Amino acid sequence: MSIFHDLRGFLRLAFIGGSLSLSACTDSQWNNPYPAGETEQSVLYGSFSERPKHLDPARSYSANEWAFISQIYEPPLQYHFLKRPYELTPLTATAMPTVQYLDIAGDPLPEHADRQTIAFTEYRIELRPGIQYQPHPAFARQPDGTPVYWPLTQKDLVNRFDLADFAQTGTRELVADDYLYQIKRLAFTPNHSPVSGLMSEHIVGFADFAERAADQYQQNKAAGKSWTDLRPIPMEGLRRIDRYSFSIRIKRVYPQFTYWLAMNFFAPMPWEAERFYAQPGMAEKNLNLHWYPVGSGPFMLTENNPNLRMVLARNPNFHGEAYPVDGTDNVVLLKDAGKPMPFIDKAIYSLEKEAIPRWNKFLQGYYDNSGIASDSFDEAIQFDAEGEAELTESLRNQQIRLNTAVETSIFYTGFNMVDPVVGGKPDDPADQARARKLRQAIAIAVDWEEYISIFRNGRGAAAHSPLPPGIFGHLSGEAGMNPVVYEWRKGQARRRPIRVAKQLLAEAGYPDGRDPATGGPLILYYDTLASGPGSKSMLQWYAHQFEKLGIQLVVRTTDYNRFQDKMLQGTAQIFSWGWNADYPDPENFMFLLYGPNGKVAHRGENAVNFQHAGFDRLFEQMKDMPNNAERQHIIHQMVKILRVESPWLFGFYPKAFSLHHAWYHNALPHLMANNTLKYKRIDGAIRAERQHAWNQPVLWPIGALFLVLLLLMLPAIRHYRAREQCKATLDKA
Repeated sequence: MSIFHDLRGFLRLAFIGGSLSLSACTDSQWNNPYPAGETEQSVLYGSFSERPKHLDPARSYSANEWAFISQIYEPPLQYHFLKRPYELTPLTATAMPTVQYLDIAGDPLPEHADRQTIAFTEYRIELRPGIQYQPHPAFARQPDGTPVYWPLTQKDLVNRFDLADFAQTGTRELVADDYLYQIKRLAFTPNHSPVSGLMSEHIVGFADFAERAADQYQQNKAAGKSWTDLRPIPMEGLRRIDRYSFSIRIKRVYPQFTYWLAMNFFAPMPWEAERFYAQPGMAEKNLNLHWYPVGSGPFMLTENNPNLRMVLARNPNFHGEAYPVDGTDNVVLLKDAGKPMPFIDKAIYSLEKEAIPRWNKFLQGYYDNSGIASDSFDEAIQFDAEGEAELTESLRNQQIRLNTAVETSIFYTGFNMVDPVVGGKPDDPADQARARKLRQAIAIAVDWEEYISIFRNGRGAAAHSPLPPGIFGHLSGEAGMNPVVYEWRKGQARRRPIRVAKQLLAEAGYPDGRDPATGGPLILYYDTLASGPGSKSMLQWYAHQFEKLGIQLVVRTTDYNRFQDKMLQGTAQIFSWGWNADYPDPENFMFLLYGPNGKVAHRGENAVNFQHAGFDRLFEQMKDMPNNAERQHIIHQMVKILRVESPWLFGFYPKAFSLHHAWYHNALPHLMANNTLKYKRIDGAIRAERQHAWNQPVLWPIGALFLVLLLLMLPAIRHYRAREQCKATLDKA
């Protein structure tokens, strides 16, 4: 057979084979990263960018770790999913803790006792009976009741590299002792709990227990024992009342302790799990609490491969919980009211170190939700005439939804109140009035709405007080407006015109921004850590805001250590800083301006060294109060003082942007709760349909390639045929 016939046959087979293979694949996505048929199931697909290092609730204190363990462990309390401001509600507890004040002798005091007479506060917690732990080999027992996997020899561990290699599992009921054991683990120094120092200041007997437990650990280590049982070692402030009740006694009054009872640090730990993992050889194989948590929550970690993916699967022993029936007027968010949770069977999180691949997979429908990286912001978000963020048309066409939530954080610019220019002379009321008007003028001139638009892509809200939305005491609308800086016009807070600021500046003794002492512009100093080309435009923006008033702003950049020294010594004049809420209580923000917390005098968190007798008195009254109308009134008076005195340019509350597909339900952002996976619902059928529509293979380039190859080969084919014909003619001759 001639080469020509071979070539024709090859091309024919190539086209036929290519056509068959392409037509066979058009019914499914070539690029689908998941097993066939899984997309339609009740599975949530997400991603993570870095390996969670600690999954032990005594040690973990990072957001990327809590994203996993908060679905597994259950502290006594949790945050209500729908209510705003954020509100605590029972989780494993039958009700909110009962609180009893005690005197120095341990005798009960009335609820409204004088704070000076309160030596201790005792929190009593009663648990729901019948809660079971997830299936786990630590609970597996022989028919005679002895543990299956204790003790294990090195030989027993030879072929065991994963938790699934332990064939037998068991469970048991969650009891009060498990919560007490976990609190002891916070004090146990080998666990290196990041909250041990703070808890030793509050929980009675915490520090003493830590010393005795450390001594016992050293004795056990010398004796070759791998596990220190903390149960026999008492802690004075902990008391087991009965199987389902316990109490925690703290020093004096610390109302915010209730918030700690919603954190993973106070989740229960079964002693059997710690003993199981403490066996020699386990840690070397990553068989420990940092790798495989043991909880009673709605999910359990069934796959921990941080170089590829992590999988949370439904806990078959979960005690059950109903979706909330109140807390919002949003009918969409109440569609699942009263239904049993969790709604999904599994959550699969894939490792994605780079933002662009993660973003592209979200657009293809392979991830159910996504944040917005700076590289993708313009592709995702546009702003309307009012400056409000909205999705671009391409994302709206995909029925992608945008969620925004103002974070429980504040970014502010502060005036150092011990500086004589911006703070005024301490014992000179007239000079303090001068400095106050100077600060008020600057507060009007510095346009935070503009800053948010330019430097944060609109991801923020101008602040009117130290309290972000979601924190008790925050008011919105006209009631929450800062009247020193804004006025209410046409249903909105509008920044006062610059002429008002210039008038205040003139009243302060600086007409047109001129310093009467020098005759030149008033010079103020801004200390910052920002440096480099990326910060240049932002620092120029700050200078421009002061130029509106004729004030010259000198920017002094410095390294972190030098900046810290300036703050401690009180030599910085104007600076910027921020604060993230530890817990959703106004005390956690207002203490940043409490006199006895001054940075210079007391090394506290009051970085501006603000001191005002009236504010301090109100703070001391407010900080221990429950959230009620009286507390709200006091907070309003405190905020009023801060607005007039203006020790801060209140700056802005950062805003988080998140996206989710139409099949992803109950996507309400919650900036305090971390255990929100149980509320999510996935419509797998819609997801499968959209993935199929968005990921059809584009076939024409392959056909075009075959055609181009054929056209390129035609001259050679014609030349070859001509040679063959010529050769045949010569042969006949």
